[in-house]
Amino acid sequence: MSTDALSNNESLRERLIGSWRLVSYEARNADGRRVTYPLGEDAKGYILYTPDGFMSAQIMQLDRPPFHAADLSGGTDAESAHAARGYLAYSGAYHVEDDSLVVHEAEVSLFPNWVDETQARKAALIGRRLELSTTAPIPYGDEQLTAVLVWERA
Repeated sequence: MSTDALSNNESLRERLIGSWRLVSYEARNADGRRVTYPLGEDAKGYILYTPDGFMSAQIMQLDRPPFHAADLSGGTDAESAHAARGYLAYSGAYHVEDDSLVVHEAEVSLFPNWVDETQARKAALIGRRLELSTTAPIPYGDEQLTAVLVWERA
């Protein structure tokens, strides 16, 4: 069956399976009036859900400058730090709760604090779009904001 023909009678887990391309990544304050873009308004990324229960998310800021050295380990400390600040990546198992919450069980992550931790996301599927949002505000600098990511089936 094509992904366009997915029925709303299918479970959230069944409907998640596949590849999703990032449409937007926003962080909003409690009343939703202040919106920021942690990796820029044009951030690019993918999230993948496999039938056997694994996921991977990769999101990057588009204006990250290339390293001066051409080899993967050749970046200076400053270049490496800047590149990492403009990238979010983690992977591991996932499961769905109450057909409205997807829980990512990060086994690997660019952000060390997420390794072996879970990241719960409210999930809403409308047509070919998937909206994932944090279940509670999370720290962004000196603020507590709710992350809202919109994905479109790739």
